[in-house]
Amino acid sequence: MGSNTKPAAAKPGRDFADVDRRLRQILEPLRSRFAVTKDSPEALAIEIPGLEGKPWGYIAGVRHGKTYVSFYLMSVYSSPELMATMSPELRRRMQGKACLNFTRVDEPLFAELARLTETGLERFVASARQADKERTPARSR
Repeated sequence: MGSNTKPAAAKPGRDFADVDRRLRQILEPLRSRFAVTKDSPEALAIEIPGLEGKPWGYIAGVRHGKTYVSFYLMSVYSSPELMATMSPELRRRMQGKACLNFTRVDEPLFAELARLTETGLERFVASARQADKERTPARSR
């Protein structure tokens, strides 16, 4: 007995290079102030120097996926006040608490995202350093 069903044709991969490049540009000013802990074609990760690898040390990143490019911004997760300033259009891009997904370049949204990234940065860094002090035992001399 034969089957009349054909295997699904593979969808051609979408090219998100422009989206990826543009989202990385938003994080470019952070490179001189923070630690770049991953920089590959698939992902970029920026962390607080001295807090690399700790969950509270991760600031922001870009991840190139198969169906979209994700922008991670931890200050939005940690600050409801900052999230409240997001436009409804940008908020619709959110998946989870700190991830925004894009399939095309959208300059107005990227400009807003760049402002959010810078606005929440100093407060987030101060909070992360405080969290590290509270979680790290004092060293004996």
